[in-house]
Amino acid sequence: MQEKEKGEKYVSNRLPFIIIKRLPRYGKAGRGNRSQYISVFTRNPRGGKAKDLDVKDIAAYQQYAAEHGIGQILAHAPYTINACGKDERVQEFARETMADDLRRLEEIPDCKYNFHPGSHVQQGAEVGIEKIAGVLNEIMWQEQKTTVLLETMAGKGTEVGRNFEELQEILSRVKYPEKMGVCLDTCHVFDGGYDISGHLEEVLEEFDRIIGLDKLCAIHLNDSKNVLGSHKDRHECLGAGNLTMDAIVRIINHPALKKLPFYLETPNDLEGYAREIAMLKAARKD
Repeated sequence: MQEKEKGEKYVSNRLPFIIIKRLPRYGKAGRGNRSQYISVFTRNPRGGKAKDLDVKDIAAYQQYAAEHGIGQILAHAPYTINACGKDERVQEFARETMADDLRRLEEIPDCKYNFHPGSHVQQGAEVGIEKIAGVLNEIMWQEQKTTVLLETMAGKGTEVGRNFEELQEILSRVKYPEKMGVCLDTCHVFDGGYDISGHLEEVLEEFDRIIGLDKLCAIHLNDSKNVLGSHKDRHECLGAGNLTMDAIVRIINHPALKKLPFYLETPNDLEGYAREIAMLKAARKD
């Protein structure tokens, strides 16, 4: 996705940003854009070996974050993993990468780990769900501090997580459901057929009935280039797509959502992110 290949994204006021480089820089860049939270890729978003952890780097970030009121980190897994891949080598790569990520994230307090559930590649959703839950059960442990988040998907191809029921099926099969939650992507759910533009209240009621709003831990805030139910997953700048700015304003101010961290993943440069941050701050009703 174009918006995620640029490497650095900044957001505002409970709106984190996504970055790949070094933790102290994350904090300073986020502070410059008045961000309250930050998110980082655990490694190159297209995959590869993660850089070694630098304890001094983490300590420097923690000090800066404490001094400037920057809170929770959301770590994003690389897009190349597929926990329900048809080929065992693909699934093993996902298992090893995610296990390594979780071990490393234990060094960072109050951290959440977000990943795309995967694509079942014509094996069927049931097989995909079982494989994803199986991988999670192999890599998670009772004492871990990091919360793992399933991301809502648009339903492109054979993606698992195209509806709330599939996400709940995964959550119902893991050993440690208390260590898991959901990250809702506004572009994904809109493209997936949930009308959060015209019927936000009804969609949230459905989410609560099937999964539970207590499991909703973060939101990726994006407009969509495509129409409702297109199953395409093409992010657009806020207010420039089919979701509309009016709907985005309702989302960030909804009582059930407004205290959650929001993350911009729009196809923007830094000036564009600054404009979106200003728009969101102006629209925020605290």
